Amino acid sequence: MIALNLIGIGTGNPDHLTAEAVRAMNEADLILLPRKGSARSDLIDLRRTICAAVLSRPVRVVEFDMPVRDASGNYVQAVQDWHDAIATAWRDQIAAHLPQGGRLALLVWGDPSLYDSTLRIAQRLLAGGMAMTVRVVPGITSIQALTAAHAIPLNPLAGAVTITTARALRDHGWPQGVDTVVVMLDSGCAFEAIAPQGVSIWWGAYLGMAHQALEHGPLAETGPRIAALRAELRQRHGWIMDVYLMRRV
Repeated sequence: MIALNLIGIGTGNPDHLTAEAVRAMNEADLILLPRKGSARSDLIDLRRTICAAVLSRPVRVVEFDMPVRDASGNYVQAVQDWHDAIATAWRDQIAAHLPQGGRLALLVWGDPSLYDSTLRIAQRLLAGGMAMTVRVVPGITSIQALTAAHAIPLNPLAGAVTITTARALRDHGWPQGVDTVVVMLDSGCAFEAIAPQGVSIWWGAYLGMAHQALEHGPLAETGPRIAALRAELRQRHGWIMDVYLMRRV
């Protein structure tokens, strides 16, 4: 029997881990760390740093190469195929390193419940007949890190918030019925698709990390500044993870 622990690790700062997350990591028989290519070497380095910072007993840590998503063709089908490939990679690592079962930990950026597919990939193993239990250890989300960094509330007084993706923002515009929108998974600058009048933006990249970057202000003035800074940071680091909140004021 595999006891799979999906551990939210926040945005890469070891201080973001909860006591429950630290305990789950130290109770594991195996921690799997995915390698995502040289362009994202900082990500595996951050996971290594977290393990070094919080492990107080010998725990086997194994790195493996993550499959790469096919960027051509139908997006949804490409993601489904990618998840199938990741599930196969997990299965291979489990067979190699926990053939008799045990406690497996996977470190998930932010929280496993928010725009992360780790739980869906785990369901593939369960559907394939693997004897496994799944436990989620919640973590700080990038949204929490963003609002904390800017010292702002997530929601307006008695108001609602919509959390959406850059793809949805581009395709469908500002969601109906809300004045506050949080945008995730933006590979570009989807805020440029929104009419900027009367909109303020709070943006953050590499939240919680040493090279955290923040910008905020009226979208009309701040949007171009964010676009330029974002391009510079991506070139400097080879990758970028950012999130932003926009509010009609």
